[in-house]
Amino acid sequence: MYQSPRRLCSALLQRDASGLRRLPTPGLRRQSPPPAAAPRPASPRLLAAASAASGAARSCSRTVCSMGNGTSRLYSALAKALNSSAASQHPEYLVSPDPEHLEPIDPKELLEECRAVLHTRPPRFQRDFVDLRTDCPSSHPPIRVMQWNILAQALGEGKDNFVQCPVEALKWEERKCLILEEILAYQPDILCLQEVDHYFDTFQPLLSRLGYQGTFFPKPWSPCLDVEHNNGPDGCALFFLQNRFKLVNSANIRLTAMTLKTNQVAIAQTLECKESSRQFCIAVTHLKARTGWERFRSAQGCDLLQNLQNITQGAKIPLIVCGDFNAEPTEEVYKHFASSSLNLNSAYKLLSPDGQSEPPYTTWKIRTSGECRHTLDYIWYSKRALSVRAALDLLTEEQIGPNRLPSFNYPSDHLSLVCDFSFNEEPDGLL
Repeated sequence: MYQSPRRLCSALLQRDASGLRRLPTPGLRRQSPPPAAAPRPASPRLLAAASAASGAARSCSRTVCSMGNGTSRLYSALAKALNSSAASQHPEYLVSPDPEHLEPIDPKELLEECRAVLHTRPPRFQRDFVDLRTDCPSSHPPIRVMQWNILAQALGEGKDNFVQCPVEALKWEERKCLILEEILAYQPDILCLQEVDHYFDTFQPLLSRLGYQGTFFPKPWSPCLDVEHNNGPDGCALFFLQNRFKLVNSANIRLTAMTLKTNQVAIAQTLECKESSRQFCIAVTHLKARTGWERFRSAQGCDLLQNLQNITQGAKIPLIVCGDFNAEPTEEVYKHFASSSLNLNSAYKLLSPDGQSEPPYTTWKIRTSGECRHTLDYIWYSKRALSVRAALDLLTEEQIGPNRLPSFNYPSDHLSLVCDFSFNEEPDGLL
């Protein structure tokens, strides 16, 4: 039976809601606290579609997603089929279906529905882009890249112990709308995500209808699987707008450390810009966490660099690498990237007065072990072939607030990073 894009949008947004109250749909939320617009009447059609989808999803959830340690074995077996060598035999798990068969969604309608769900929450934080241009405007529109560890739902609710974050702030039916609102607000051409454990039921179906092509590569032994009622393994996801880019090549990489296969992964794709016919490689990764694993992360970083060296044909293809590296700038893995033969620079250093210092933090949280403020997330780029035209400024300490992240205002313990890139008109022979 045919469903309009608006009804599909509503059903997907609310497919796992525990039941929204029948409240009038408000006007769009504002960036600052002025009085809200008068509420608009709710659409019974949308609520009916959402209710039906929610009931079906809850039934499915009870059947499929009640997973604890016992189910980890099942997903470990599945993960073996999804490693880099077997991925080509099972591409249906990693690449989204043909979007031509999917009904498109108006991003404004999706944003409006997200804001309607979030109408009881505080306004979204205001962040501004910093103009970093040092030359004449490019003849082609910039390439906007977003990097974000969105916080796996199973980890946020079951493992991460954010002691200052109210449990209500972590409810998926609202938190996913905060995540989508952030993505829709900045409209990236390329989206690089970590800790994605709702790819197939949320991000892939919604973003594909917004014109993105997506790829997902789960961790072989995701810690999400140890949490009761989880939604499956988390992993990295990469999305790009199909009206701007053509996929040339895609690689799913299971990272190694000291010849051992690890639980961390990366996705690397070579894209061709439809406007300029220029090619570049975009990669997303999430390295091993925790203090004491510095040498392990360093080895993973070296393995990723070697893979990227091969994919970019010895740095002949420009490169952008997004990731949660779980490493401060003082760590060896950071130094490997900064001194690599790929000639990479960290984009967010350009926000500092001297252009040489990373931001003071990209994640800020309070756990039972104490308060943690670190710089762990980066966007690296080929500094000879690409220029950073603008970067999204970070939230201030005042905006983040004393309870830190995540919160009712912000859905993750990591901040999103967003940069606008353009090709240098006459790149050097080597990048």
